[in-house]
Amino acid sequence: MPLRALPPDSPPLPLCIPSMLSALGSKLMMVEFLIFPVTRTLLTPFSPLRALSYDKAKQRYARNGEGKLSPGLHLASAAEAGGLVCLCTNPVWLVKTRLQLQSPLHQTRPYSGLYDAFRTITREEGFSALYRGIVPGLFLQVSHGAIQFTAYEELRKVIIDFKSKRSTFHNDNPDKLLNSLDYAVLGATSKLAAILLTYPFQVMRSRLQQRPSGDGVPRYMDTWHVVKETARFEGIRGFYKGITANLLKNAPASSITFIVYENVLKLLKPTIRND
Repeated sequence: MPLRALPPDSPPLPLCIPSMLSALGSKLMMVEFLIFPVTRTLLTPFSPLRALSYDKAKQRYARNGEGKLSPGLHLASAAEAGGLVCLCTNPVWLVKTRLQLQSPLHQTRPYSGLYDAFRTITREEGFSALYRGIVPGLFLQVSHGAIQFTAYEELRKVIIDFKSKRSTFHNDNPDKLLNSLDYAVLGATSKLAAILLTYPFQVMRSRLQQRPSGDGVPRYMDTWHVVKETARFEGIRGFYKGITANLLKNAPASSITFIVYENVLKLLKPTIRND
């Protein structure tokens, strides 16, 4: 493609850079303005809902059997929590994915925000379109939660055993052996294990949730179609696209979540016993 000369009355190239950066910054602010309400709506109830559901499931299994749960029961509790979270949040994930992927080059009118996206999707595609990607989403949330919480519980036992052997005094309460740094490490490592094993489901879900083209035909018809097309044209690496950014976002967030969760539990346990 031949290079075109600048018009004679245009400013020198170095003087154009600030205006170019300013225009780029305003576009990035617009994208953030559109996506932030969706992210806030999704992430605010997401972690507490999963943690609460997981804790309730553990209590139910503990009442029905032994007080100390096996890894299999931890797995079942986490699977229940993940399934509940997926059913509640799939429509918000779909809207978030579409807002992130839309661009001026898209043939259809872009969504102006959260409410407009929900309204346009239900009007043009029907209510069922809000649950596109629910199959890999269920596999993702059930397996992801199960792996994360099971890894967390088992690693927690290992650290408690290690610290109790090194401790010079006997402590009947193992929770007192752990501190916030331990919870941060446990949260990050359990999240890392869960992401590495379940990330392909996230790629499948995101690709199924893309907005249809101008003629209304979606790029992928179902989960199996995504698997075939991705494996055929991109290979195994195609199922792990974007994993670095995902790890950088979720590992620290998981550490903070478990630090807050465990410390709040420590504060509430004496109150619950007194009641």
